[in-house]
Amino acid sequence: MSEPAPLRVALIGYGFAGKTFHAPLIAATPGLELAVVGSSDAAKVGADLPAVAVVADPLQAATDARAELVVIATPNHSHAPLARAAMAAGKHVVVDKPFTLDLTEARELAALAQRHDRLLSVFQNRRWDSDYLGIKQAVESGRLGAIAHFESHIDRFRPQVRERWREQAGPGTGVWWDLGPHLADQALQLFGPPERVFASLALQREGAVVADWAHVVLEYPRLRAILHAGMLAAGGSPRFLVHGSSGSLLKAHADRQEAQLLAGLTPGAPGWGEDPDPLQWFGPARAEHWPTPAGDQRGYYAAVRDAIRGQGLNPVPPEQAVALMAVLEAAAESAAQGRAIAPDLSEAERAAADEMRLWRAELRASSLAQR
Repeated sequence: MSEPAPLRVALIGYGFAGKTFHAPLIAATPGLELAVVGSSDAAKVGADLPAVAVVADPLQAATDARAELVVIATPNHSHAPLARAAMAAGKHVVVDKPFTLDLTEARELAALAQRHDRLLSVFQNRRWDSDYLGIKQAVESGRLGAIAHFESHIDRFRPQVRERWREQAGPGTGVWWDLGPHLADQALQLFGPPERVFASLALQREGAVVADWAHVVLEYPRLRAILHAGMLAAGGSPRFLVHGSSGSLLKAHADRQEAQLLAGLTPGAPGWGEDPDPLQWFGPARAEHWPTPAGDQRGYYAAVRDAIRGQGLNPVPPEQAVALMAVLEAAAESAAQGRAIAPDLSEAERAAADEMRLWRAELRASSLAQR
């Protein structure tokens, strides 16, 4: 049998996310072909991608007849209108995180995808990071026992506020809307939606106009999941720290794929995603080092390709995107009110997100048992 024709992709936005993550990952995923880039900087795109058509108008790119899949990597306030336009034109859609600006928009897009029978997914590439894959395997294996404390950090040392939209005043800006979607999505994949969210946000750097420090606690019956991001951590901090009834697990350093992409390494090249930093396990009487699995963010786009072809599951379906938006929104409200807030999820929405998470965990366990 001959290979099916590649799915043609329109990428809207060629800033940091589009250039650094989406374009290289799409190009390195078999069965996908980057056909159109929506950007006002044709010279920048042309220097990197001379064979790809460039369209200045993002709405025109969202409906371009040359593409079946539209990837939206634009400022957060434009995610929802571009996704609406693309789905109305019959396109499948991938939206960079955060999905939307609020829960109302998230629910609207989820319903629209169902009505148009189109794939709608959110680019949660950090599910394919080495550090998270190692922690997930350990948690799901039961080797840590009952988890009581989960801590996840993305800390950086960037003392100067940069001239980029994520650090300027506007809808969907600030560190919580930038890094919070990664932190919260990984926690929800492990533990499901929390009962309550308690958050503190702060402006710590000289000249900061939006929050550049976030400390968020997801409250479960016994477990507490701590999500932290800051820009003044020169000494760094562990990427993950997990305490359970059978021991503790520490992952000191983060996945290397972003650094590899910035250095110009092609996804899939020798050494891609390899992580020499081991997982450190501490038990009652001994300590061990466990190897960290390699990460590969191409797995996200491979799963999108297969889902569009009817050969697999949507890697980040709208049900999970809605649950995540409810947690992000609850954290923002908690920080404003100074009290814990329950995510605004119906029982059906909560059950749908959790059922999909557990089902996928069972599929992974079954696959591993058959190897």
